[in-house]
Amino acid sequence: MQYLVKIIITTILVIAISEAAKRNQAAGAILASLPTTSIIALAWFFHETRDKIATASLAIDIFFMVVPSLAFFIFFPLLLKRDFSFTASLLSSSALTAGCYFAFIKIANLFR
Repeated sequence: MQYLVKIIITTILVIAISEAAKRNQAAGAILASLPTTSIIALAWFFHETRDKIATASLAIDIFFMVVPSLAFFIFFPLLLKRDFSFTASLLSSSALTAGCYFAFIKIANLFR
């Protein structure tokens, strides 16, 4: 039942953001940029573990993982503006972002 609730909440958020963007692109962008996924994940994680330290650690890890995720929002519009198809832009941007995650984690591990 808990998984069903998670799926329903996530689905509602995605639909709400998509519908808001259809009506007002700025509103859709603001809603999409909110860390709703992270907030929900932190809430569920804490609810299931009741571990404040682990939840704080997850929040810090999420904070640092935002940096490589920004690569997607650089590559995706650039590829679309260079007349790549939507699918090719999405897949290429996702692959480039995955590479940025990999590099970021490798670099971060040097400092641990």
